[in-house]
Amino acid sequence: MTDQPAPHRLPGRLGQPGMALRDDPRADPRMLAAMAPYGLADPQPPPPVDKHSSLKALLAFCDEAETAYEAVNDAFTKDLPPVPGVSTDTQTIQGVDGNDIALHIARPADAAGPVPGILHLHGGGMVLMSATGPVYERWRAELAATGLVVAGVEFRNAGGQLGPHPFPAGLNDCASGLYWMADHAAELGISGVVVSGESGGGNLTLATVLKAKRDGRVADVAGAYAQCPFISNAYADGDPTLPSLVENDGYALSCALMASLSRLYDPAGDHARDPLAWPLHATEDELAGLPPHVIAVNELDPLRDEGLAYFRKLLRAGVSAASRTINGTSHAQDMVMRAAMPEVYLGTVRDIKTFADWGCSAA
Repeated sequence: MTDQPAPHRLPGRLGQPGMALRDDPRADPRMLAAMAPYGLADPQPPPPVDKHSSLKALLAFCDEAETAYEAVNDAFTKDLPPVPGVSTDTQTIQGVDGNDIALHIARPADAAGPVPGILHLHGGGMVLMSATGPVYERWRAELAATGLVVAGVEFRNAGGQLGPHPFPAGLNDCASGLYWMADHAAELGISGVVVSGESGGGNLTLATVLKAKRDGRVADVAGAYAQCPFISNAYADGDPTLPSLVENDGYALSCALMASLSRLYDPAGDHARDPLAWPLHATEDELAGLPPHVIAVNELDPLRDEGLAYFRKLLRAGVSAASRTINGTSHAQDMVMRAAMPEVYLGTVRDIKTFADWGCSAA
């Protein structure tokens, strides 16, 4: 009797509905080892809120979640040595809504001549986190050390310590940061501006570029580099065209959690298909004429397929675009695990640097 081949099985939770990230054979073992002390590779309990919860309950949950996320991020970065050759300062600008906005700027200490600029927009589902968080301070410094001027926008969130300010408050702050950088390029010593961010910051990256086109300022953007963008708003009801929402659901990030965050971003649901709130709903006409884009996604992320869908839509609209999939990683881990996976982390840093050099020289 000969051995029979194992039957083909769909990946992740498409093939095994109860699979945990720690048991997925695609997962990078270095990532799993780093996650293990915090239980992040284990099945996650459902959040205590959902899209039907009261805004008060959602905001209270966000306060707790923000504290927990920042603690984990601090743990991942606390033993790293400082990044050499980088200086930092903070610039306060006025936003289009008349509010003050802090831009946290990292630059190479010995830069000679104009260098590419990065407008960095942090993650957190447009609801949580801060540009002063340890992961983002590190990220700006690592990018600056390659020869970039990086400005992190402290935009208003829909929840947490910087909330509650639902859409379009945060987007308006990000656009204000873009326009200020473009208007002060000579002062900053930059040759152009690439907008970049991950997760909710990936949403805001794409939305800021769309808003710049609507505002007649798309020429201010040399390019967009969106990492694992949170852009479909399909988290409560699903979407059969986005199988990663099932395949990787619960791999350190769940659709139930994302649906709760999306409710805070747009409490009345008035912007459920507004591309400035959820860029995947942009038409090809709205995308036409945009600057070059890179869409980077994580193989084991529930958001993977919406990022790839946006990339394909950009191509159909005639936009210069590339995509990149970081295999073995769950949501945004290529910009978090500097110690555990330096090759993966620095691969993304190098890719952003190469794209910014090219985009700003062509702008």
